[in-house]
Amino acid sequence: MARKVLILGEVRDQSLRNVSFEAIAAGKTVAEGGEVVAVLIGDSVSGLAQEMIQYGADRVITVEDEKLAAYTPDGYSQALMAVIEEEKPEGMIFGHTALGKDLSPKIAAKLQTGLVSDAIHVEEAGGNIVFTRPIYSGKAFEKVIVTDGVLFATIRPNNIAPLDKDDSRSGDVSQVSAEIKDLRTIVKDVIRKATEGVDLSEAKVIVAGGRGVKSEDGFSPLKELADVLGGAVGASRGACDADYCDYSLQIGQTGKVVTPDLYIACGISGAIQHLAGMSNSKVIVAINKDPEANIFKVADYGIVGDLFEVIPMLTEEFKKLKVHS
Repeated sequence: MARKVLILGEVRDQSLRNVSFEAIAAGKTVAEGGEVVAVLIGDSVSGLAQEMIQYGADRVITVEDEKLAAYTPDGYSQALMAVIEEEKPEGMIFGHTALGKDLSPKIAAKLQTGLVSDAIHVEEAGGNIVFTRPIYSGKAFEKVIVTDGVLFATIRPNNIAPLDKDDSRSGDVSQVSAEIKDLRTIVKDVIRKATEGVDLSEAKVIVAGGRGVKSEDGFSPLKELADVLGGAVGASRGACDADYCDYSLQIGQTGKVVTPDLYIACGISGAIQHLAGMSNSKVIVAINKDPEANIFKVADYGIVGDLFEVIPMLTEEFKKLKVHS
């Protein structure tokens, strides 16, 4: 059954987040040969429309207003509802990001439809679109079929591969006018505590530290390794509680859920709350002095040793590999 599917493109610092392209790929599956329409919301976002088309969107709709320069749930929902009322899609895909997690239930409630959140896989099976999502902190997975209403889902970043970029693709770009009014939230300023560089939730490589790093300075070798690998630095809640780093780096049940290609856990014991945030990483390397640490139960590779000896050695070896490659 061919469907029209709306994709919400996410813009950060005047560029599109990778999850926008992953959502297009998921949207292609849901559309089953139908139309995939990307939506861009912001102050000045039309310049990003062509990139959405190059990654597979059939056309792009923009909603631009100076009141949409920063995300607010009221502003974005008004803008998106204006598009939905005009397009009447049979499916919608958002990223399961801070923005997506906040906005999607608001839109679902307005449409009085269901919502499949945090999907990690989308497929067609037996005439149905099947969404797979983790439950019980990633200990099990459930398959969900939408039987009525709009097929509305959020997808976890870094799980669904985007389509190859095709610079030759072309598509229509149009604009929808929406009256943005009665905003209950006004963003005056955004102060970023997160480290500059690779976005933690979309990083392909993450080097994470726990209480074993012992201090704020203890994160320095981790940052150096992450820089060499082109990755991001994360942390356990224990490290954040000890003021070794900011809570914006926290990975776990009460922090960010990440699924990188490579996760290097340094001085992390492996509490169940932390495992809930990273256990679905494709390859897990654990470095810990305690051979009985719980983190080794989920690790693909384990190194029993002092992280302050092991990490610099790894960093030097990776530097050598990069020089020769």
